[in-house]
Amino acid sequence: MCHTWWTYSDPARNASVWKARKYRARKSDCTGCALKAKDCPYSEARAIHRENYEAVREFARQCTASDFNPKAQARRKKVEILSAHLKRTLGLGRLRLRGQCGVQDDFTLAATAQNLRKPA
Repeated sequence: MCHTWWTYSDPARNASVWKARKYRARKSDCTGCALKAKDCPYSEARAIHRENYEAVREFARQCTASDFNPKAQARRKKVEILSAHLKRTLGLGRLRLRGQCGVQDDFTLAATAQNLRKPA
């Protein structure tokens, strides 16, 4: 007796969750446009790709273009340098003690050591 095994393959199973949308203009819209040579020189109509999180990227671009960004970058840099120093120099890549109180004690000792090294 011969058995045939049917395997089910779901095409959406391996599909990317971050699908992009492609907006296309009509050919009639692009034909009379003065910017056609600049926007879509090799195609009949313009196509724009927009991803799901394009609005978030646009917000990030606006934030980086703001006047406050250099100040915020300087503040972040100070904090990042201190945390990198804790990890690399003082060996706080992994905490030695367990539990909330142990972690707090371990980090307090490391921060105290770091603060004592500053004036010296």
